[in-house]
Amino acid sequence: MGKKTREKKGGKRITRPQLAEKLEAFFSSHPGQTVSFKDVLRQLRLDTHPMKMLAIDIMEEMAWDDYLVKVTDSSYRLADNTQVMEGVFQAKPNGRNSIIPDGGEHPVFVAERNSLSALTGDRVRFCMLARKRSHIREAQVIEIIERRKDQFVGKLKVEADLAFLVPQEPLAMNIIIPKSKLKGGKNNQRAVVKVVAWPDSEHRSILAEVVDILGEIGENDAEMNAILAQYGLPYKYPKAVEDAANKISDGITQEEIARREDFRDVFTCTIDPHDAKDFDDASSIRKISGNDTGNLYEVGVHIADVSHYVTEGSIIDKEAQKRATSIYLVDRTIPMLPERLCNYICSLRPDEEKLAYSVIFEMNDEAEIKNSRIVHTVIKSNRRFCYEEVQEILEKNGVKDGTGEPAPKKKEYEGEYAKELITLDALAKKLRARRFKNGSVKFDREEMRFDIDEKGKPTRVYFKRSKDANKLIEEFMLIANKTVAESVGKVPKGKKAKTLPYRVHDNPDPIKMEQLKQFVVRFGYKMKSTSTKGATARALNSLMDAFEGRAESNAVQLVALKAMMKAKYSTHNIGHFGLAFDYYTHFTSPIRRYPDTMVHRLLTRYAEGGKSANRDYYEELCEHSSQMEQVAANAERDSIKYKMVEYMTEHLGEEYDAHVSGITSYGIYAEIDENHCEGMIPIRDLKDDYYEFDEKNFCLVGRRHHNRYQLGDEVRIKVAKANLEKKQLDFTIVE
Repeated sequence: MGKKTREKKGGKRITRPQLAEKLEAFFSSHPGQTVSFKDVLRQLRLDTHPMKMLAIDIMEEMAWDDYLVKVTDSSYRLADNTQVMEGVFQAKPNGRNSIIPDGGEHPVFVAERNSLSALTGDRVRFCMLARKRSHIREAQVIEIIERRKDQFVGKLKVEADLAFLVPQEPLAMNIIIPKSKLKGGKNNQRAVVKVVAWPDSEHRSILAEVVDILGEIGENDAEMNAILAQYGLPYKYPKAVEDAANKISDGITQEEIARREDFRDVFTCTIDPHDAKDFDDASSIRKISGNDTGNLYEVGVHIADVSHYVTEGSIIDKEAQKRATSIYLVDRTIPMLPERLCNYICSLRPDEEKLAYSVIFEMNDEAEIKNSRIVHTVIKSNRRFCYEEVQEILEKNGVKDGTGEPAPKKKEYEGEYAKELITLDALAKKLRARRFKNGSVKFDREEMRFDIDEKGKPTRVYFKRSKDANKLIEEFMLIANKTVAESVGKVPKGKKAKTLPYRVHDNPDPIKMEQLKQFVVRFGYKMKSTSTKGATARALNSLMDAFEGRAESNAVQLVALKAMMKAKYSTHNIGHFGLAFDYYTHFTSPIRRYPDTMVHRLLTRYAEGGKSANRDYYEELCEHSSQMEQVAANAERDSIKYKMVEYMTEHLGEEYDAHVSGITSYGIYAEIDENHCEGMIPIRDLKDDYYEFDEKNFCLVGRRHHNRYQLGDEVRIKVAKANLEKKQLDFTIVE
């Protein structure tokens, strides 16, 4: 026992400088190790309350001075400030830039003068600066390792002596274009430019050249292609890839048919959106037995056999792998595969013999799966349906939305293939009910849609919600994906599963789930305990049911969705929380998703007795596919925003009933009840009080009069501005 640290045992009391020295020595002897308060106090034998408080106070100061890193509220580790670190740069229009260090630590502030002209997404090396008293931590970029992009899209400004690009994304520097490198571009045209020279110590501007003129500002094609170019997504298909696709034969040999199960004489149909061209899934059904105790059906989920035509490593495969997904903007589809493949050869078009990869189920009347197999097939679709047609047939025959009841047996079925469709619908509803009973989460969000004219201008905005016809297809796709994942991933105990890309979805963020609980209390609702995965799913489903049809429904769903993790692709299976499946993959859309093609190839390989594929290689492909899925989603969202703003330009000055759909420190987002178009009410326009942002409770609170704006509140708004450049609507509150 050391007398110097035991002040009540007599002897000399330890001083603050002495204790600081002991703490420095302790952490220096534990480099890289995170140590809790409790461990520090125990190992330094600080067992009196004053000494404990003094030690904690000193460690707080050491963290402020960047000698220590505060890992949690009660643990620290030694900071290695001499070490050069790496991370990803995030630029902000207001100059409040930051770096997210590798390892997932909190962002570190970078002043513009210390940024070395880094841009959002750039990979950089940086070091920490000595912290000034009462200032936040700052970093300095010392090297740009890798530029995220070298092309920018924006508006050309051509002057007498100079041309430059006004980019769509905010940049803290100019993009200068020599007039000889304009490629015929004119003032106020949309253009794509490529960087020729980055800023250096002498020049603070980017030097670039025009690589493509997209068109005039406001022209539909120009604006849609600009959105794609901004995200680095392709808006043209390479001619060499199209040429390769055009050489692929559409014929099916007798030898190939002989290798497959033949479903050409079994009722088969596709059910898709009315404007779809790439039919990558079809459904079949036939009764294989029936008696007094019930029926047994053979239900087939048939998927376009893309991997038969697209060989691994080919020029078509490399392009598909790079794209990873088809992109669906408001007015167009940018396909993953060349048109000849996605809309013709692979598409399961009616009355044409097609190659498929199929999951075949034997089901009884209760949709209990008695047997299943995964096989290569040849099919011939009897009919191409759109969702609206199937929905009409179901409703004509007494199948109301959501009831699951087949037509009354006393009358004839009405509509083409009505009996088969109604039987599929009844089985799908039983699958769906069982899925929810097992813990699948009920999120049923509406989708914004537009009617557009021949010039791409939106003439109507409306929302679509899934009906029975949509859910019919969804359930069979889900069960097929689950069955495929289980066929590879579900192995006997002690045996290692072969490599497969899974579609995984982690458990919700516990902190955000707690925020959701607190949020719904204000509406008089109390969420139940969410201590387990099953309890969390049940609590979320009860919440969705309780708020269905209520004015606050959208706000509650929004906060609940924010608590959810993003689904992604990975070879490391952790299950799918949202669906409550232990095994899940994507097998059913290889025309528009590259992971599905990967799964098809691996299934074929394993069926032929092949060894497990290289996990690291497939994990890289999974990460790339997940990233491209997110980029495509961002582009799709931007196209919706653009059309929404374009539509509302015809309604400036008009008033609408709306609900508060978002709260930020700089204003309120409100969604119009009539058409769900969303706009911003800047905080500067709230003249009746000085408002402060309460992030925890999702609200703005007036300092003087305590007026409050919170998610779900009813407001009356007027459309004030519609900025197509920024894809932004501004509203004002109508008193």
